[in-house]
Amino acid sequence: MSYFQEMKKIQFEGPQSQNPFSFKYYNPNEIINGQTMEEILRFSVAYWHTFNADGSDPFGVGTAIRPWNHLTGIDLAKARVEAAFEFFEKLDVPYFCFHDVDIAPEGATLGETYKNIDTIVAMIKDYMSTSKTKLLWNTANMFTHPRYVHGAATSNNADVFAYSAAKVKKGLEVGKELGAENYVFWGGREGYETLLNTNMKLEQDNLARLFHMAVDYAKEIGFDAPFLIEPKPKEPTKHQYDFDVATGLAFLQKYGLTDKFKFNIEANHATLAGHTFEHELRVARINNMLGSVDANQGDTLLGWDTDEFPTDLYTTTLAMYEILQNGGLGKGGLNFDAKVRRGSFDVEDLFHAHIAGMDSFAIGLKAANKLIKDRVLEDFIEQRYSSYSEGIGLDIVEGRTDLQKLEKYALNLKEIRNQSGRQERLKALVNQYIIEIL
Repeated sequence: MSYFQEMKKIQFEGPQSQNPFSFKYYNPNEIINGQTMEEILRFSVAYWHTFNADGSDPFGVGTAIRPWNHLTGIDLAKARVEAAFEFFEKLDVPYFCFHDVDIAPEGATLGETYKNIDTIVAMIKDYMSTSKTKLLWNTANMFTHPRYVHGAATSNNADVFAYSAAKVKKGLEVGKELGAENYVFWGGREGYETLLNTNMKLEQDNLARLFHMAVDYAKEIGFDAPFLIEPKPKEPTKHQYDFDVATGLAFLQKYGLTDKFKFNIEANHATLAGHTFEHELRVARINNMLGSVDANQGDTLLGWDTDEFPTDLYTTTLAMYEILQNGGLGKGGLNFDAKVRRGSFDVEDLFHAHIAGMDSFAIGLKAANKLIKDRVLEDFIEQRYSSYSEGIGLDIVEGRTDLQKLEKYALNLKEIRNQSGRQERLKALVNQYIIEIL
């Protein structure tokens, strides 16, 4: 059965094309710095938003019209696999991602859930054998079911911890079975609502214990994919332990996990934490902790995780600037953890949304690459900090001075002169480079 019968394979047709079902800027075969766009951007489809989301929100039921809506249970799960691989082929995307409950329904017991997962994993593996699309990462959903009301690894209930550990064990086995290039930990409820009833130290210690158990078991079964933590400041808990990259990095350093984990950074999570997307990418990059990216955007007028498809070209350019400066994403990718709006309920909208996101990051890639080649920002920053390349500044950087010497130097200063940061000029230059691509 074809679930997208009216859709043909999406092709690159260039910016002059009037075909809404074509790429205007994303040319997977275009070579940039010795690699194709496809190899650099490593796009991925998020299974949960694309095939499971129904458009419901706290104020209304689902609106999505999908050709598999009439099915339930394991039959629905099988139909979604069929639809997914047809979608991957027509979008010509190299990767996809999923949570365990995205692909298979939970059973009445954990054993039944395992059986459902095994059934669908076997089906996915069969489809993958004839598909170019690979698994970028998988993860365990440990936030939806009521058992996780107080968290998963950070729950006050040891039975919930044990259940969560079992889910992670199964997830690692599935990742190995399907050749996942990464494994993600997203602590959907790993945080607290109030400190009045919270043993924060025990909760964080337990979270670290689960991470160490996962590291040990992955080694035992020969699953050598990188582990990724996805920071998020809030939703659903008021304060989550993986608030942002800096907080997550401190956690990993405290518990001796920095050599096993990197970060999966989501744009909308960055803005919820009060940062820009590029800030979170920069913090990860300069600490050698940038692993993968969830590509979406939030709505600045709304204070929650709206998971919109990325279309802000300024943001995609600055994001790709960080990614290129990182030397690429390695085994990571750009996963569209994004959903169509509730009013965009036709299956065609799934294609429109991904095309828009892929074109937006292609523009960002080309603009960022030209900015780097022309050393627009690098030369300015180098000149701005030039006082540290000679004289007293070089002494500071190379550790050849102390407070007494610095005081003696400062007492002899007649005047301190600063230079303009030229922020507005630099923003205009970034705009200019984006416009040139268009």
